[in-house]
Amino acid sequence: MKFLKFVILGMVGLAVVAGSLPASAQSCALCYTQAASATQQFIQGLRSGILILIIPPFLMWSAALVVIYRRRNHFRGDEANTYSSW
Repeated sequence: MKFLKFVILGMVGLAVVAGSLPASAQSCALCYTQAASATQQFIQGLRSGILILIIPPFLMWSAALVVIYRRRNHFRGDEANTYSSW
């Protein structure tokens, strides 16, 4: 159940980031000049390239967060026994 909440929270966060209009208006000067003088096919290729460059790091960070979340209590049992004698 907690994992489902984590996945839903991640999907909502992705939707917020992907849906922000002001962020899509920011671009570098080279991309702007290339896109302004390009054909529709080139613009579609540029958009696909941007997605290809964004998706793998997002998936790697998501996988790392899932592993960290699942192993968060791995060492807590040892620490509780060490400090219980105080």
